[in-house]
Amino acid sequence: MNKEHTMHAATQNSLGGPEVLEVVDVPRPEPRTNEVLVRVRAASLNPTDWKHRANGGFLGKPPFVLGWDLSGVVEAVGIGVARFRPGDEVFGMLSYPFGHGSHAEYVAAPARVFTKKPASIDHVRAAALPLVGLTAWQALVDYADLQPGQRVLIHAAAGGVGHVAVQIAKARGAYVIGTASEAKHDFLYGLGVDEAVDYRAQDFAEVVEDVDAVLDTIGGDTSTRSLRTLRPGGIAVSILPVGSEEFHHQAERLGVRAVRMLVDSSRADLRSISELVEAGELRATIAETFPLDSIAEAHRLGETGRTTGKIVVTVD
Repeated sequence: MNKEHTMHAATQNSLGGPEVLEVVDVPRPEPRTNEVLVRVRAASLNPTDWKHRANGGFLGKPPFVLGWDLSGVVEAVGIGVARFRPGDEVFGMLSYPFGHGSHAEYVAAPARVFTKKPASIDHVRAAALPLVGLTAWQALVDYADLQPGQRVLIHAAAGGVGHVAVQIAKARGAYVIGTASEAKHDFLYGLGVDEAVDYRAQDFAEVVEDVDAVLDTIGGDTSTRSLRTLRPGGIAVSILPVGSEEFHHQAERLGVRAVRMLVDSSRADLRSISELVEAGELRATIAETFPLDSIAEAHRLGETGRTTGKIVVTVD
């Protein structure tokens, strides 16, 4: 293939461990009507990446290129795109789940999934934000309608979604309780958490009460147990879209609300996130960066579940 028409991408031809990932030359996409071609400078890794790599998830059988977050530079625009021009720095989340493909040198995607990159941060920090930021924003703002003075419980508050959710909740004036291992409590207090609960030493359902909202990033029995911490009329939002119906049945018995959600691309929400960044109220913590050629190593680190913040893949 002519190198002007190819790009490096992390692809896989079978499901399995990180070893199935290969960085190879593939055809470079062309922007269609209402699409932009973006040269990727950085793309983050999320749990959905290693879950899809291992079991196919929504995508079924490979081959496919994973990755939904990215920050980069517009290379070309398709017919009808007036919002962007070549050279613009943008960031965004490809449509979840079927718009995947950011773990590559170039991505062609609908212009509506991007907005201008916040000028105050680099591509690495920008790439870390879209999926987790949109997830946290939609859970706390769109579904929970979190208001000043309300109490919110955020599970895995030092994780990718969690540490961003803490900052969004604080920006909205909420009282934030976060769960994490004791070793991460100083990090949480640095983010603005009002109370930190060591989930290994305490049963959060016994020590947390009268909260207006719960952000559940864990699933399983954490979802149903979280309902006991809510005040009447409160809401638990789980970002795990599939799980036991007991979550909804128990909520109904307790007089609270239970929601399962999947993140959605939204330029308006992404702009709100960007505004928080520019105001100094939101910043992604970077656990580690890896070049695209080392993406298998990045997956191995992510699967340990021990990172604080986000893993980012850099693309040159």
